Amino acid sequence: LLSSMYHIKASNPGKDDTITIAVCSGLLGLTAMLLVYAWCNYNYRPIRAKNLTWTTLIYCATVLWFIGNLVTNNHVRLVGVWSNCKLWILWFRVLFVYVFATMTIVRFYALDRVFNQKKPFTRRSSLISGAIILSFNVAYCLVNQLISSSLTLEYVPDLEACKITMAFRIAAVSVQWLLWGACGVLIFRLRNIQSSFNEFRESVAIFLVIIGLLTETSVTNLHYEYYVFEKKRRIQKTYVDVVASVLVIWLFIGYPVYKSIFDRRNYEQMWLERLAKDGPGNTYNINSNPQGTTAYAKMDENLDSGFNNSHLNYEGNGINSAYVNNHRPFGDPDPFNIESEMSAHVPFNDNLLPMALRNNMHNPLLNSPSLFAASYMDSSSDGRHVL
Repeated sequence: LLSSMYHIKASNPGKDDTITIAVCSGLLGLTAMLLVYAWCNYNYRPIRAKNLTWTTLIYCATVLWFIGNLVTNNHVRLVGVWSNCKLWILWFRVLFVYVFATMTIVRFYALDRVFNQKKPFTRRSSLISGAIILSFNVAYCLVNQLISSSLTLEYVPDLEACKITMAFRIAAVSVQWLLWGACGVLIFRLRNIQSSFNEFRESVAIFLVIIGLLTETSVTNLHYEYYVFEKKRRIQKTYVDVVASVLVIWLFIGYPVYKSIFDRRNYEQMWLERLAKDGPGNTYNINSNPQGTTAYAKMDENLDSGFNNSHLNYEGNGINSAYVNNHRPFGDPDPFNIESEMSAHVPFNDNLLPMALRNNMHNPLLNSPSLFAASYMDSSSDGRHVL
């Protein structure tokens, strides 16, 4: 019936659709393992700097997007609970495609706010951003929920299928292009971040992946209106969606996870040395406040003793040599120092790092001494109080 109506080679959900669901579930499961490993190694500072909370939320949006695709792309028979088209297509597929995009925007915005605008991105900023995302996406879906089904999408019992109007398709695809266009602007702004936090190459790769996805989505939805009835096209659409969304997450955190497994100590040492050379306390305003709640929080320049203005040599674009000699945070960098190489690298001095990236959080803080610390502090030669 469908083949004669729409002049296509129609087929019902079958074995190939089940295999597609299994393979895509496997890819999502593998990505979940990546995130679990990253959280288990959260104290590894190159991983901690990747804003795992937002990356995990992006992954959750990917999973819910995939669940919406089961109905949208007709991989299951649309009977019973699966026949509620607006629930699965609007509140799962469309909603979480937008959530995926807007969360990615916020993640890039956090970097832009700290490194380009020199402003804080704290827990409060994160919560406000999350609330704005939720409000925008829910409002869009709520408006479409209230509009007549004949103008958006509706269930057709005789066909056991969801009918999606062309106007709804155009609106949904246009919003996606708008969101990722804004993301592209932020990625362009990140190009000048030259530090351990630089994600420009990964960001460009992510943007290219998404542009490919959007192009495929636009062609499939606008040109092949009845693709969900064609087995080959609906399976292709689901694979493209899952692979692209999973690839975004791997591009975010895959490299530091890989390095933590195969080159853990050397990579962290190199990452920290680059961070020290950047002088983040002055250049990027990264938080040293113990109450700072994100890896991108703003630094209090007057209190950070690890990267004080007096320790920077602006003419030489580096750290003051006297400070480096007296407060060397790393092992001897001389490659010909055999003894140093044999004993591996001396651990990095956490006190020279922004608070959000320190591991020795149990140590007393000189900037906000406890009663115990206040009773046992002496003055050092440079006027600071030390235990």
